[in-house]
Amino acid sequence: MSSAVVTRAMPWGTSGGGTLSEAWRLPLLYLDGRRIRATNANSSEDVVVKQPATGVTLTTLRSASGEDVDRAVQSAKTAFIKWSQLSGLERGKVLHRASQLLRKYREDIAKVEVHDNGKPIWEARVDVEGCADTLEYYAGLAATVVGEHLPLSFGSFAYTRREPLGVVGAIGAWNYPSQMVVWKSAPALACGNAMVFKPSPLTPLSAVMLAEIYSEAGVPDGIFNIVQGGAEVGRMLSTHSNINKMSFTGSVPSGAKVMGACAQGIKHITLELGGKSPLIIFPDAGIENAINGTMMANFLSQGQVCSNGTRVYVHRSIWDSFVAKLVTRTKRMKIGDPLNDDTTVGATISPEQFHIVLSYIEGAKAEGAKVLCGGERVIPSDPCLANGHFLSPCVIADVTDDMKIAKEEVFGSVACLFPFDGEDEVVRRANNSEFGLAAGIFTNDLARAHRVAAALECGSIYINNYNITVPGVPFGGYKKSGIGRENAADAIQYYTQNDISSSNSMDKKE
Repeated sequence: MSSAVVTRAMPWGTSGGGTLSEAWRLPLLYLDGRRIRATNANSSEDVVVKQPATGVTLTTLRSASGEDVDRAVQSAKTAFIKWSQLSGLERGKVLHRASQLLRKYREDIAKVEVHDNGKPIWEARVDVEGCADTLEYYAGLAATVVGEHLPLSFGSFAYTRREPLGVVGAIGAWNYPSQMVVWKSAPALACGNAMVFKPSPLTPLSAVMLAEIYSEAGVPDGIFNIVQGGAEVGRMLSTHSNINKMSFTGSVPSGAKVMGACAQGIKHITLELGGKSPLIIFPDAGIENAINGTMMANFLSQGQVCSNGTRVYVHRSIWDSFVAKLVTRTKRMKIGDPLNDDTTVGATISPEQFHIVLSYIEGAKAEGAKVLCGGERVIPSDPCLANGHFLSPCVIADVTDDMKIAKEEVFGSVACLFPFDGEDEVVRRANNSEFGLAAGIFTNDLARAHRVAAALECGSIYINNYNITVPGVPFGGYKKSGIGRENAADAIQYYTQNDISSSNSMDKKE
């Protein structure tokens, strides 16, 4: 296999003379290395995809039919046979080429993410660059997917082989469209699996663009297919008899449905679900760094991040100073066109999500909480943005642990502040949640940092930083926040199974 990068321009690649508008006009299912149109005749299942910042319609998405899903799965099953027989080194070379192509088309994919997700362009660029890093990481790891030699008594031995599972079904969420594709497909393909991926119907395009990149990189036709649609398509994928594993990112109720479907078929499963993560600010923390961390933990991507540290526990001795500085910094955030490099707050994904966030804020006020800043609709001065759903980042105080907003995932730019007095108290309160995805600790006392980290019931703990994700570090949660891990070498365990062989030595002499 040649390691040269394919240079043929994508039809949507602006570097090759294409336009992004062409990418929306082309079919959005991807099967056997090409885009195809859905065969579903039921237009009632269509999804109108709108630009969050303007309200302009980008496309009308036709959901896949049962026949489309079946064709995608059967295609993946057939392609899996040869792909799984390649060496890890050969598969790694293909993934490495994909990482190079992803960097080449970074700007195109980042702009698509802004158009259908609403996040600022600089965030989208970071997301795509992180995807390229992840592909590069698993390209290197692919050749290390091996078993073990296990010596037994009198010259006998056993050995294991790490084998791929087969066809993996995957369902992504709308907050990190390209990241969802790569976090799931890179380890799956590195291990020799095939995948049928369903993106969120609100953000359908970047997954198809990444599928085209895979094809250009040399991924065989059928190894990575895309089906589009809502919950019904997800159900068809989860219950399909030739799907061997499901990987799902989304809400707890939807995750429970996927898990139930997998239980019926005895399938492997990975779930990355919601969070209501605590962020603890001790009195000896560097206050400016703690404020930076609090903003990163609450306002990145309009607060639409599952790991966000939305329960901010601030030691009472620094409460007044911390709150004043946080409110001042929050008010300075620039709300506007997400395609502008200096914008720090883009648009909420949809009118429905916008009103959900507002309802949580109004509910908190009704329960006695106090809004210190934000929490209101903002209409930017640019008339093109008048129909967008922009929400000013919100800081809320006087929140108690039993309020609805303190217990449920809001998924918006809302930071809730709670005072605390002691370490044992704050750990107990932090753990008092049905979720356990992430947590943050800000302190200059490293002994305390690691002591508290060990006591917190969550999967990812950030010390003096927040929401830092790199390919070599596993990500996942405790409790209702999910099952399994994504990223790092840990993910290999969730996309392979052990084949075990035992061998007896020749009969030993008497």
